[in-house]
Formats: sequence, structure tokens, C-alpha cells
Amino acid sequence: MKKIVLFSLFLVLSLAVYAEGQMESPADAAIETVATQAKYVFLFIGDGMAMPQINAAEAYLNAKAQTAPGVAKLGFTQFPSQGLTTTYDAGSFITDSASAGTAIATGNKTLSGVINMDVTKTEKFTTIAELAKEGGRKVGIISSVNLDHATPACFYAKQASRNSYYDINMQLARSNFDYFAGGMVRIDKTPEGEKNAHEVMKDNGWIIASNRDEFSALAPSDRQVYAYYSTSFTRNSLDYALDMEEDDITLAEFTRKGIELLDNEDGFFIMVEGGKIDWACHANDAAASISNTLAFDNAVDEAIEFYARHPKETLIVVTGDHETGGLTLGFAGTKYDSAFKEIDKQKMSYEAFNAFVLGPYKKAHADSGNFEDIRPEIEEYFGLTELTEYEEEMLVDAFHRSMKGEEVISSRTQDYLLYGGYEPLTVTLTHLLNQRAGLGWTSYSHTGVPVQTFALGEGHELFNGYYDNTDIFKKMYSIMFGQNTAAVAVAE
Repeated sequence: MKKIVLFSLFLVLSLAVYAEGQMESPADAAIETVATQAKYVFLFIGDGMAMPQINAAEAYLNAKAQTAPGVAKLGFTQFPSQGLTTTYDAGSFITDSASAGTAIATGNKTLSGVINMDVTKTEKFTTIAELAKEGGRKVGIISSVNLDHATPACFYAKQASRNSYYDINMQLARSNFDYFAGGMVRIDKTPEGEKNAHEVMKDNGWIIASNRDEFSALAPSDRQVYAYYSTSFTRNSLDYALDMEEDDITLAEFTRKGIELLDNEDGFFIMVEGGKIDWACHANDAAASISNTLAFDNAVDEAIEFYARHPKETLIVVTGDHETGGLTLGFAGTKYDSAFKEIDKQKMSYEAFNAFVLGPYKKAHADSGNFEDIRPEIEEYFGLTELTEYEEEMLVDAFHRSMKGEEVISSRTQDYLLYGGYEPLTVTLTHLLNQRAGLGWTSYSHTGVPVQTFALGEGHELFNGYYDNTDIFKKMYSIMFGQNTAAVAVAE
């Protein structure tokens, strides 16, 4: 159904490129003159997702299906309007998720680490989600990571620091939004003697669903809903798609349920974050990044199906907040060759390998350890057989570093470049497998390359061109309310 919709219903339109600091362009004028409004608005944010992450997923899908080089396009990469988006913040060319999320959610630049406040940390900004709620729409916030993490928090919280978890999840618990779903808030950050967010939600009459049976039983009502799912080793988030079991609740399912609960005649605004794309890229785990990018695309498919039923009333925007890891599709060791099917050999994420293989081994062999003991698991879960002398040396050295339990810190430059603060053996495994596939990494942090923004539905043509991440808010506002942001005060 998705392919029929994408290829048969849309005409690709183009607008003049908009660059910040220039005189008003046709794109600016178009923002002011939108004739119709979108009642239903979806905003999908792939955290850490720029073109390398997207193209790696597409190249992997193609490699699985055929031997000829190419890409198998994702659903959202076939949207009729596509633009490039700059991501710098008020203090740095390379943004973090808090300042990038603030820009997308409010149209304002701020400093890294700051959520919906200005650079002085005194002025608070109003978000597109809050404006939607004030305008009578229902609002849903969904993420594959904890819901008080930076990106989801940027749609409901105001904090000088993204690390103020307790204050953030209290703002969530006391918000008037209708549906929060995905990872669990950090109730472990609750000060002694205070109620945690779950207790406050219960006091306020929320419906809380924490397992599949409770989730499946959710039905439309006037009560607020908080649906979360996390396992013991995933730090309050959903499992990586690579590690999910049959009963796990996926990002697509949380999105589908959100549509079911929020669908109403007054419309809705739904933000969905694929947060574990970012986490995978921080750890330089291409397989985990690719599988979660595909899971993110599956969530977008749910919105596309809704659009097919309401084509004249729906807008879907897909973007990233920044790129993570400096992923590149090419590696010096493979020169002009790529072998994306090598990614298939990885059977679990770095996180699961640490939790279920390396961690227990280290605990059982605190005073000793032999690389040969763990070689069978390396071959089984990463497919690293027939090691070259270089690969063998790298793995054995990393194994001994992991067994010693030495903290890898940034002041030891060589260690940081090798391991980035992650478990030495595990990050070396992902590096070597990625290199065999023809993928390389330059960072364990974010980079400053532009991200791509895609749009489908009412007013989609505004998202063509080259523009700043603050313009995403302005374009969405124009399409949602039929007027330019000059008509509304976006600061509290």
C-alpha cells in the first residue's frame, strides 16, 4: 500500500533555496501564504540520523535482495519533498540533542544541553506540541529511549540542563499531553522522600501500561496514557531492534497505538523519535544502527497508512536532529569495495553482547581469562572467522583490556580513539565487522554535517530547499495554523 501511495498520488514540487541571513526568498513567502491547514501532523526525528545512516540501511536492504550495487529505498526517502537542514546551535557548530530538539520544537537556537530556554537560561520557549494542545489538538510523544531524554523532553519540558531528569519527568507527569509512549522515565533519579513520576501520574488519574497485555488493552478515552516497555539491561529504553524478542513492543506498535488513541475530529500532533539510532552510532555499531533505522521506517509506515485515509488533512515530516559517529560508506581497507551483507553476520547489539556474553565471562573469570574461551561466541554473534593477523592482534589486545577492567578515559588519547569509552573488546568487534562491510567511523560523538528532511502531505512543498533546523518549526506552524510564526509569540 505504501509504494502505491508514494508512486501514484504525489507530484514533486520545488521551491527556491532558503539560506539564513539572506533577503526573503520565495520559500519564506510561501510560509506566510499557506492556504490550507493540516489537521493531523506527524513529526518523526531519527536521532543521530543523517544521510549516511539512511543510505547504509538502504544499501544493506539492497545487498540482501540482490548482488548488483544500489539501494532499496525506505518509505520516507520516497516522499515528494526533500530538503537539507543545518544543525548548528547557539554555541557550537556541532549540536547536541537538547539544543537541536529545542530548535525543531520551538524555532529557537540555544546552547547544547539546554531544553527550551534561551542562552541566558532565563527565557522559556513554547513548543509546537504545546501550541497544538492549546489549539485543541491531542498530543502524543513517543520515543525508543527514555521519555525524559533530551529529544522527547524538548516537546514538553523547560530546563537549563538536560540532565535534570527528576525535574523533567515531573514536568511530563504534570503535563496535559494525551499520550506518552516508549522508554521508561528515569524514576531512579527521584530524590529521597519525593514521589516519583509514576506515582504522580497515578495520583493524576493517568492510565499506565507497562507490558504487552496492558498495552493491548488500551482504548480511546479522555484519560492520559503513559505506556512504556523496557528490559533490565537497556537503561529504560526499548531493546535494539537487533535484540528484540517476539513479545517486545516495537516503535511502530507504539506509533500505531498512538494513532488509535489520539484520532479525533479536532486533529492531533504526534512526535516519534528513533532514539536508539543515535545510541548505536555513539558506540559505532552499524548493525544496530541499520536495524533501528529500519524500525524507524516501520514506524513512519504507520503514519503513511493513516495519510492514505486522510490525504488532504495530514502532514508527515521526517528529519534528524544531527549525525552521530561520523559514519561513512567507504573504508580504506576495502578501497572501492563494499560488502553490506557482512552486516548480517552480527546477531546481537554491542549492548546485548556486553550484558549476556562478555559481562558474565568477566564476572566468572575475574582473575584470569583466555581469548580462546570467548572466540566461539565472537564467531557466532559477529561472524568474525578467518581473522587476519591484524584483526587477531586487535581483538586479543582489546580482550585483555576488557578483562583488566581499565577505565578508558579521554585524557589517554590513543585509548579513546580506539575504544571511545566503550567496552574495548565489543567496540573492536563492531569496528572490525563494519570495516569488512566497507563502513568507517570518525567519532564517538556527534558531527556537524547537515541532515535531510522529508515531507509528505498537506503543505509538503515547503520542506524543499536548504534551510536551518529552526525553520522546521516555522514550516510546521504555518501548515498547522495557516499563518506565519510572526503571528504568534513563541516565548513564555
